[in-house]
Formats: sequence, structure tokens, C-alpha cells
Amino acid sequence: MRVQLRWVVLFLVIAPVAVRAADPPVGVIFEKDVVYGKGAGTDLKLNLSRPKDPASTKLPCIVVIHGGGWAAGDRSAHNDLTWTLASRGYVAASIGYRLAPNYRFPAQVNDVKCAVRYLRAHAEKYGLDPDRIGAMGFSAGGHLSMMLGLTNAKDGLEGDGGWPDQDSQVQAVVSFFGPTDLAAADIPEQVLGILKDFIGGTKQEKPEAFRKASPITHVSPGDAPMLLLQGTKDPLVPHTQTYPMLEAMTKNNVPGRVELLIGASHGWGGTELARTAAVSFTFFDEHLKAKPKPARAANPAPALRG
Repeated sequence: MRVQLRWVVLFLVIAPVAVRAADPPVGVIFEKDVVYGKGAGTDLKLNLSRPKDPASTKLPCIVVIHGGGWAAGDRSAHNDLTWTLASRGYVAASIGYRLAPNYRFPAQVNDVKCAVRYLRAHAEKYGLDPDRIGAMGFSAGGHLSMMLGLTNAKDGLEGDGGWPDQDSQVQAVVSFFGPTDLAAADIPEQVLGILKDFIGGTKQEKPEAFRKASPITHVSPGDAPMLLLQGTKDPLVPHTQTYPMLEAMTKNNVPGRVELLIGASHGWGGTELARTAAVSFTFFDEHLKAKPKPARAANPAPALRG
């Protein structure tokens, strides 16, 4: 059942994109298998896309993280998404990371953090702005994206993959149906085996690991703005997972919003996929693309006095 469920997760995450382009557009530079660090002696790789004729030498950047129950999936599944983002003026990287059960938490978080540090360390090479990096993920990748937006070096999740002088926290997050609280009572029974493989035990056996692996634990003032997209008939990540995150973001004045898709499952397609993709791009544009400074008035009006 566990193996089958992992593949169900993977299928539902990548199935909405029915047709994938084989090659990047003419205006996009695409680099495959870029080694960004080491994990337990294994090369960690990402695929990177950027505009061939960039409008700036410091473009905003978005990392894309695949789903698959932390145990399956591949960075190449989102190559076409990175091409779309590059066409919109971003540097974009689809990240590979170590998979459970061979590698347990916090390996997956360590790896995606290493990828962000690598990109910051090579900002000049790739023409990206190290102060404007976002993360976008699906299912388990949504969870990892939230971890990138909510944690920093003080949380002890950096790992030793490389580039320790760089910050790993991102400035904006979009999570498609990512879980927020792994120890919550609303986690479906069929997902408990996936979590056990990811964490290396049950929540009764490893309560601290479940707490540390849950994005909800780490919300604090100053964290990245987040957009959470979630279906109300998701059999794997209940839509109620968004409620405590919404409350925590409100309490800590973290910008963002939650959008519930009535009747949607663990992934969706058609016009809703196109719409939520556009919503995601707009969210990143708002939070990552430089805004022109307002022109200073030649003769500013005097301040009103009471």
C-alpha cells in the first residue's frame, strides 16, 4: 500500500500537465544536472533555466520543488515550468533532493536549503538577485517550499551540503497542497506510512522530529509571504491543514493568503490549473520583482498640523 500510495502522490502531482514540451523555448538558456552540493557523499543536482536576453543582471529567482511523498519524483518533471518562469523574467531551478526511506528527515530539508545557498553563492554567474528568491512546490514539495520560507540557520536544518556562508531562507513561497502540520489529528491513515518512512518513526515514537519537520512550528514575524493553494476534497492533505497556518500567519503578521478550491483533489488540471498558475506567477511578481520607486514631487505639500 505504501509503495502504491507514493506513486499515486507522484501521479496526481504531475498529471495535470498533460502535454510537456520536449525542448526549452528559443529565448531560454537551459542547463541540466548542475551539481549544487553533496548529501551523504552523493551529488545533489538541479536543472536551471534563465532568459537568454535578460532585462537585468540581477533577476529574481524561483526554485521549484517536486512532490512524491518525499520518496519519489524527479526534478525533470518541472523543467517546462522553469522554462515558463524564465520566459517571464526569472532565473528558475528545479531541484532534486535525497528521497526517503533511504534518507530520512531532515535530509530533504537540508538539500533544498543547500540549493538556495548554492544559487546565492553563484548569483553573479547566473544573473540572479540573491535578495529576491522564491520557492514553489507541490505536495511534499509544497511542504519543503514552506520550510524554506519559514526557517533559517537558527533552526538547525541547514545540513553540511555546502556554501555555509550563505542564507537559505527565501523571500516568497507558493505551496500547492503541501502539509503544514505532520503531527495533526487530521492526517489521513493512508498517509501515516509515508510520514513514518520520511521521519523514521511514528509521531508517538518521534514527537520532536514531527514537530521540527512541520512548517507550522516555525512561523514567526518577518517570514516570507506565502500563498497556499489547496483542494477541499484532497484525500492525502486535508484542506483543514491550511487553517492553523492561516492563524499562525495572522498572529505573526506574515503576509499572504490561502485559496481553497472547492471539490478539488490532490492536484487539478484544465482551466483551474491555468488559473492557479497565473495566480502563482502574479504572487511572485508582487513580492519578488523590483517595484519602481515613486517619483519625488518637485514641491512637496507641507505637512498638515493639528
